[in-house]
Amino acid sequence: MKPSQPQHPLIPMMNAGWGRNVGMGEKPKKFKSTTYRLLRYFLPYKWSLIFVVASTILGTGFGILGPRIMGNITTQLYQGLVRQRRGIGSIDFAAVAHGLLILAALYILSAAFTYFPRYIMAYVSQNSIYDLRQQLDHKLTSLPVSYFDTHAHGDILSRFVNDFDNISSTVQQSLTQIIQAIVTFFGVLVMMLLISPIMTITVILILPLSFYFTKIIARHSQRFFLWRQTVLGELNGHIEEMYTGHQVVKAFNREPEAIQRFSEINDRLYSATWKAQFATSIIMPVMNFLSNLSYVFVSVVGAILVTMGRIQIGAILAFIQYSRQFSQPITQLSSISNVIQSAIASAERVFEVLDAPEEPQILDPHHLCQVQGAIEFDHVSFGYVSGHPVIRDMTLNIKPGQRIAVVGESGAGKTTLVNLLMHFYNVITGSIRIDGVDIRFIPRPELHHVLGMILQDTWLFHGTIRDNIAYGQPEATNEKILAAAKTAQVHHFIQTLPQGYDTVLNEEAINISSGQKQLLTIARAIMVNPPILILDEATSSVDTRAEVLIQLAMDHLMQGRTSLIIAHRLSTIQDADHIVVMEKGRIREQGTHLELCQLRGYYWQLYRSQYAHPEDLSKSGRLKTLDLTSR
Repeated sequence: MKPSQPQHPLIPMMNAGWGRNVGMGEKPKKFKSTTYRLLRYFLPYKWSLIFVVASTILGTGFGILGPRIMGNITTQLYQGLVRQRRGIGSIDFAAVAHGLLILAALYILSAAFTYFPRYIMAYVSQNSIYDLRQQLDHKLTSLPVSYFDTHAHGDILSRFVNDFDNISSTVQQSLTQIIQAIVTFFGVLVMMLLISPIMTITVILILPLSFYFTKIIARHSQRFFLWRQTVLGELNGHIEEMYTGHQVVKAFNREPEAIQRFSEINDRLYSATWKAQFATSIIMPVMNFLSNLSYVFVSVVGAILVTMGRIQIGAILAFIQYSRQFSQPITQLSSISNVIQSAIASAERVFEVLDAPEEPQILDPHHLCQVQGAIEFDHVSFGYVSGHPVIRDMTLNIKPGQRIAVVGESGAGKTTLVNLLMHFYNVITGSIRIDGVDIRFIPRPELHHVLGMILQDTWLFHGTIRDNIAYGQPEATNEKILAAAKTAQVHHFIQTLPQGYDTVLNEEAINISSGQKQLLTIARAIMVNPPILILDEATSSVDTRAEVLIQLAMDHLMQGRTSLIIAHRLSTIQDADHIVVMEKGRIREQGTHLELCQLRGYYWQLYRSQYAHPEDLSKSGRLKTLDLTSR
């Protein structure tokens, strides 16, 4: 619900499509703590992770042994050919076949132990992210209304969809890749040392350059990935806003501005994505250059050692393969580091929502028993922004079963009054009591069960009409649903539909009229049967005939209930027991309709502006100009 007062420049409008615009130089604020916190979601699957780690180590280890055995086979073939040429022997094909069988077995085991960890890791990652997503969904139900007033819906959706997908795909792929890279690095290092420490030192001399360039690239790419995710959330917010308000955009010919705004955000997303991808792609050429440089040194040193008889020809072939594998883990870890930076940035955005302050828990809850419906506003003051009060020292007593109407110009604080009564916000000073109990001590589910609400902006979900009516009472019988619809004057309309009560409403229920939607919300309120009823501009957006039907339904609904009615159409509140006229957050006048008209004050001027009396008509039959500025 939007605040009814004029928006202060510091108050972001609810449903606004802007996202958090973070500069491209900002990095994740708590990289290590965010990483540890994310890893805690994988603890319930620790045995599966242990199997993944063990299998990955075995699979990688079997693969590492391959080049050494292949080198031995090459040496056997070479020595057999030399002996055959000298006429002192022949090639030992049995030994070569034995070596090939061992090599084939190693590669088969390596493939098997590489496949199963990936399969299990997919299971672990999806379940872990499922748990995290469930926690975030539960968190959203615990956040105060003020959080949604100050955060774009599109940005929240982006965290739910894009950021979770980013975390899921990264975790699923990166863990096994990291283990493989680490095992490959140390395993290959050991095999190279066994073959030739001199050639190993030659390769290691290139290693500091690899680490240096990796560090430089990772530091720059980290901020680009965070920038990309942030701009992506902003883009989603803009698209969501333009899509939901496309009729208004078209009506006011704002398509060029909307396209320009989209293009501006899209350009920033392109720039962020391009820079992030460039930072990632530049790693491979740099690593390839350093790898080729090490091949040159290895070939020269290896040739010298062969001529000196220090190593065999097969050992050089094996060492070259190991040197190629030795650079791959560094390249792989460099690429993974950028992906992890992006995932941690996404995790940080998710944890920002999880860490947002929730609605305060009631330490000493008070419960309502046999609600009578008495409401007291005792010197209540409130403002959405500190220093800009919307409600100012308001005192109002509503008796059980009384119909109270609240009128006033836009921004007077009428809807804010409802927000405070629903305890969507906490009052700054004063208190609001129901049957003498301060609502700050009433559990919110219990409070909202007592209060029934019918708003100007109706909300119906994608589902059948039957399900929408029974939204507050899912276990309601068909007879109760029909009775509620008849009471709400909507039964006849439902029967005219092809599927009747089983008619499915589409998104935003655009296949029925505004008046019909309002009648359905009244039927839904009748199902809940609350002792206190709040009507916020329930007839302001419907035609006269629909207003008559809605008024009949509301009159029946309000019988025997305490009702708080907010209305601009004064025809709907003339029969109210008490009318409160608000101006700038204060009560200016109050009384019955007749009493306020006799006062000839602000309410009388509002009433005359809507309904012409004989004394207000000029000779031409037109309504005289009224001075509404005189208070």
